[in-house]
Amino acid sequence: MRGSCRLGVERERLEGDDTALFDVHCPRDQEGGPDVAHGGWTAAVLDECLGHVPLLHRVLSVTAELSVSFVKPVPVERPLEVRAWVERRAGSRWYIRGELVLLPNRALLAKASGIWVQRDPAHFDRHQRWLAEQDAGRGD
Repeated sequence: MRGSCRLGVERERLEGDDTALFDVHCPRDQEGGPDVAHGGWTAAVLDECLGHVPLLHRVLSVTAELSVSFVKPVPVERPLEVRAWVERRAGSRWYIRGELVLLPNRALLAKASGIWVQRDPAHFDRHQRWLAEQDAGRGD
């Protein structure tokens, strides 16, 4: 299904005006070491969750910048939570931070910050046209 998440995000909800909570688990197929999530999964799930904050406000956006700090190994198939919040907005830019924690004790596993840029619904159509132009210029 288009736009569906397959990263282990099970539930998302707004908490207040600018904060969102996400129930997450890392599937076993994303294991990078014994019982530990691959770092790419950790970065991807933080991108997914932080990027959903504007979407929960009915704003389409795309990631412009993402920085991830890996604090502790993320265990697979355990209950996790991402908390994401808007630090500020400037024009079409959303500055968002978040943390990935292990439940129930809320041990910090990773944190992230980034910038999401608001886009209109035609954004992806423009991308498809650009990609077609790139394909046409290959000279195959």
